[in-house]
Amino acid sequence: MAVLPDKPFKLGTTSFIFPDHIIPNVKKLGAFFDEIELLVFESMPEEVLPSKDDVKKLLELSQKLNLTYNIHLPIDVSLTCDDLKKRQTSADMLLKVIDLFTPLAPSTHTLHLDMPKGIKTDKGNLRQLKDWEEKARQGLGALVSGLSNPGIISVETLDYPFSLVETLVEEFKTSVCIDVGHQIKYGHNLLKTFEKHQYRTSIMHLHGVDFSVPSGKDHTALDKLPEKHFRQVQFILENFEGVVSIEVFNLENLNRSLAFLSKIFKNIAPCV
Repeated sequence: MAVLPDKPFKLGTTSFIFPDHIIPNVKKLGAFFDEIELLVFESMPEEVLPSKDDVKKLLELSQKLNLTYNIHLPIDVSLTCDDLKKRQTSADMLLKVIDLFTPLAPSTHTLHLDMPKGIKTDKGNLRQLKDWEEKARQGLGALVSGLSNPGIISVETLDYPFSLVETLVEEFKTSVCIDVGHQIKYGHNLLKTFEKHQYRTSIMHLHGVDFSVPSGKDHTALDKLPEKHFRQVQFILENFEGVVSIEVFNLENLNRSLAFLSKIFKNIAPCV
């Protein structure tokens, strides 16, 4: 297999490769990547959020290391929950996080539109599904109403078929985050998703799936990808010009993933 001279995309990874806070991770990783995915999974209590001084330091590091950022928005709040007041509170919290990181000019802010397990396992219940979709519409609407550019939000492909939220993405003019590992783990058509949403996809989350583990273990090294998925991933990477974030959470899985990518593109080296 010929190795291509360079990658067409910006390469990134997460801010939790080393068991430490965001800033130490950025300091250690920044020289090896184009972009860092800042993991802001928790919003409560508010003390867990980075401070304004932290954001100032991240800005200084981005300038020093010629680095950009994207934000993974908190997953401890829900825009799709049953309670209208809680959906608005969730939207307000997400807007607060977006505002906090505005000085960094992030490439995108990745959003989960979570679906309760009971609905995912009973998709034939159309009334229940439509009810969830309407709550998601109201929650997403509350979020984007506070934004001048809804395109800074990238709705992530999760464990349910992305077709269930395509109309919302189109309606609110958001971007898309294609999580490659999720698509593979849950048996969705990765190529179809990419071909349909490539033009609105700002970021891709890239990680392996180990099917030797019951139900498949994701967010592991890329060399765990089954061979039948390798060509699909290669085709997508060769034709994508956005951000590709290796979404793993330790150095071993990161370096094994970089070694995997070096078989496709030149100028990709281990992180040391």
